[in-house]
Amino acid sequence: MSELKGLCVITVTPFHEDGSLDEESLRKLTDFYIDCGVHGMTILGIMGEAHKLSEVERMQVIDIVLHQTKARVPVVVGCSAPGSNLAAEWALKAEHAGAAAVMIAPPVNLRNEDMLIRYFAMIADHISIPIVLQDEPVTTGVRLSPAFIARLVEKVPLIQYVKLEEAPTTIKISSILELTDLRIFGGLGGMYLYEELDRGAVGIMTGFAYPEILVKTYDLFTAGNQDEARAYFYRFLPLIRFEAQLGIGGVTIRKETFKLRHTIASSHVRFPGTPVDKRTMQELQDMIAFLGLS
Repeated sequence: MSELKGLCVITVTPFHEDGSLDEESLRKLTDFYIDCGVHGMTILGIMGEAHKLSEVERMQVIDIVLHQTKARVPVVVGCSAPGSNLAAEWALKAEHAGAAAVMIAPPVNLRNEDMLIRYFAMIADHISIPIVLQDEPVTTGVRLSPAFIARLVEKVPLIQYVKLEEAPTTIKISSILELTDLRIFGGLGGMYLYEELDRGAVGIMTGFAYPEILVKTYDLFTAGNQDEARAYFYRFLPLIRFEAQLGIGGVTIRKETFKLRHTIASSHVRFPGTPVDKRTMQELQDMIAFLGLS
């Protein structure tokens, strides 16, 4: 398996207006991501509304995306679950379907470190592909210190990557790399991509609706053109910041942007989900025009 790096884009899951899975838009979106130059795809994450999908729908999404990618990019499958048995079952199915890795977060509010180690070890016993540890304390209520992450990966060597969502990610990247050889991905909507790369991250996992901007930033940086990468990235930070507003909800605003880009047919988000009001939509379109992205 090739090493994960660059932009492993966190994908949305398109729905029809009635809330049913939109398979045609999912295929179109998959090709769109790849045409934008993404280095990998991460499906069934929080932004993919995985927690709102049935077991049948989960497998539909996995099968459609893996079939549509035709191995052009590696696919990471989100398999977070409240219990290790369920997470292991989902992870094994993902591996059999052809996933390059699985992404798993700690169970919500499970703060006992020995139990966390056992949780991940039990999952690792069932699979052979790498695990991406999702460090997302806002959603899980679990803070993973760099020291504990080092202890965890020593006990569960199948954890080869970590996706950081605890701000400030830059400082935590440096702390983890002092203790481990983990390959680290940034997150947080993409707002700190340049700084994360500068600290030693191998890439980013985020769902920014203009993935080609993040791809170009990464490509410039890794080619040794750091100043150009920073200037290019900073130009588009207002849109990245706008899209990542927690009050609006990243999923909703991103789906609206993908709809504006004629990539998905509907911006429907399954309930509960916050719709985008008319003024916010106008602000979004004004910013896209101002940045020359129309």
